[in-house]
Amino acid sequence: MQKPKYSVNQHLIETVLAWTKSGEIAIPEIQRPFVWETSRVRDLIDSLYRGYPVGYLIAWKNPNVRLKDGTYSEGKKVLIDGQQRVTAMGAAILGMQVINKEYKRTRIKIAFHPVREEFEVQTAVMLKDPLWIPDIAEVFGAHAHSYSMIRNYLANNPGVGQEKVIDAINNLFSLSKRQIGMIDLEADLDIETVTEIFIRINSQGVILSQADFAMSKIAASEQFDGPNLRKAIDYFCHLAAVPDFYNHIVDVDKEFTTTDYFSRMSWLRKETEDLYDPDYSDMLRVAFTTEFHRGKLSDLVSLLSGRNFETRVFEESIAEESFRRLKDGIFTFMNETSFNRFIMIIKSAGFIAPWMIRSKNALNFAYILYLTLKKQGLNPALIETYVRRWFAMSILTSRYSSSPESTMDYDIKRISELSFDSYFKTIEDGNLSDAYWTVTLPQALETPVTSAPVFHVYLAAQVKQNDKGFLSKDITVNHLITNAGDVHHLFPKNYLKKNNLGRSQYNQVANFVYMQSEINIKVGDKSPSVYFNELKEQANNGGLKYGGIRTIKELLDNLHQNAIPESIFDMSIDDYRYFLVERRALMASKIKDYYQSL
Repeated sequence: MQKPKYSVNQHLIETVLAWTKSGEIAIPEIQRPFVWETSRVRDLIDSLYRGYPVGYLIAWKNPNVRLKDGTYSEGKKVLIDGQQRVTAMGAAILGMQVINKEYKRTRIKIAFHPVREEFEVQTAVMLKDPLWIPDIAEVFGAHAHSYSMIRNYLANNPGVGQEKVIDAINNLFSLSKRQIGMIDLEADLDIETVTEIFIRINSQGVILSQADFAMSKIAASEQFDGPNLRKAIDYFCHLAAVPDFYNHIVDVDKEFTTTDYFSRMSWLRKETEDLYDPDYSDMLRVAFTTEFHRGKLSDLVSLLSGRNFETRVFEESIAEESFRRLKDGIFTFMNETSFNRFIMIIKSAGFIAPWMIRSKNALNFAYILYLTLKKQGLNPALIETYVRRWFAMSILTSRYSSSPESTMDYDIKRISELSFDSYFKTIEDGNLSDAYWTVTLPQALETPVTSAPVFHVYLAAQVKQNDKGFLSKDITVNHLITNAGDVHHLFPKNYLKKNNLGRSQYNQVANFVYMQSEINIKVGDKSPSVYFNELKEQANNGGLKYGGIRTIKELLDNLHQNAIPESIFDMSIDDYRYFLVERRALMASKIKDYYQSL
């Protein structure tokens, strides 16, 4: 018979809250914004009052760790599910402050109406109405007694039903004596098993990532300055997206502003670039993989716990060293010069807008590669070339779309062990053969999805080669992307709809070009054979109708830059499918030239 992997116990709410106050149970989310609406806190308290089930908490015991003197330290329990519920109970019952979405500490005050037996979020009106107990946290204070509260309430509200009020206030006082279920997971379970148990137990379909486990582990490790490291990761990511958040940190977390972490991230207060706004998962992954040459975050959790992979014993010295190295990796990630240099490299490859980068994993590994090659002391110009090409290759081949951790783990180990040049050549030979450019890539361009990665690489190629927008004399694709321009149809949409083609047919990416809106309006719903013949007249000293192109050479150059076959001059509806095939081949050829130029 297989040994149970967890035990189920019932605990008094006041006991669970006492454990969290003493640190016996670590709540890793306690320093992060409380995401519940205040009405949900009210509903939770109401459910507890009425004896309704509120779901199980899930705690995972940290392993016992062998200390340097040979003795063992008892591991804490880390709450991996139920943080918001416990935080809500602590806020309402104990009066604990929470951190709101602006990262400011605040109170959530829940009021109780004994006559109606109703809970509400406190308002100014309730403070003046004697029928409300305006803050139930006062009920659970050290010197609060139900008898005196009942007596005072009845004195302030003569005429109310005494028996009902007595029952209601007594029930309120007993709320902290209600029980809540806790599932205790065994310390020797691996992350994969814990994740599986979590998914099967959690009825809300919440996915718990390995980055969440790592962040929980970091926050719970006070002896290694884990709470500040956790804050550093959260704060950096928030600052990268919202530079004004700097002032909030200064105002509400003065203790953190004295740390080395804060001084190293302060440059972000003037940073407006949004091409790479990492979240905590991205930052953890890059820092860990760069520093430890491993790609699986489950390994990070084990190392931060002090696991010796050879003896399978958990040792304090390994945990201490792992925290030190992770801290170094976080500092490396934060470095202003490295971060901005990396973004510049990605932009120099033509990826100038966040929406052009659909794969965060590809971007993360490109940064890992940049930091790794920089540590190896490669020539900066060579690093730029390698990073640009690897990133473009990753996007084109969807390298990190499926099993990204395993692929990253494999790549970083090969890069650390072998000459990068020879490893990269092996990857290119296997993934970007002649057949890829002539068959696979044109087939990948057969899609109506404008967010398709290969189409974004095509646009990056146009940006990199400084191509003009369709029929534009001076406005580039770069200008159009930067200024929120849009793609339009070469074979006009209404023209194709009139000829009974559906959305998936007329919205093929091979039918799209970046085009100025005023030019698109002039094109209207004309057949290409019509408006291109008008373009011929324009290029032969006719009046300007479509953009500023005045010569046949300028027109042909513009078609070449936009990968448009010259045969379009005479095309109508009967030629549309052939046009798509021909243009896909030209787009693929353009992408190949672009890639080889990186």
